Amino acid sequence: MTAYMIARIEVTDPEDYAVYAGQTVALAEKFGGRFLVKGGPQAFVEGTGPGRHVVVEFPSRIAAERWYNSPEYQRILPIALRASLRDLVIVEGL
Repeated sequence: MTAYMIARIEVTDPEDYAVYAGQTVALAEKFGGRFLVKGGPQAFVEGTGPGRHVVVEFPSRIAAERWYNSPEYQRILPIALRASLRDLVIVEGL
């Protein structure tokens, strides 16, 4: 079943965050991931939210978890954690 990694991100250090973000696409592709949303303009129709949203499609929840837990992703994760405030969730699709 397809799964989506959804991230709500408030970038606190754009320069440092760019180092992290520049590596995520190729890494996700190694695990079958495909970025559907990566920042970009947004319009809030209800409530408020962070300055950035990301949605990555994976072939399964297991593939998404393997990506997140991989040594390659864990190597760049500290950059994201120091350069942003964020919530991540993996949601299975229909």
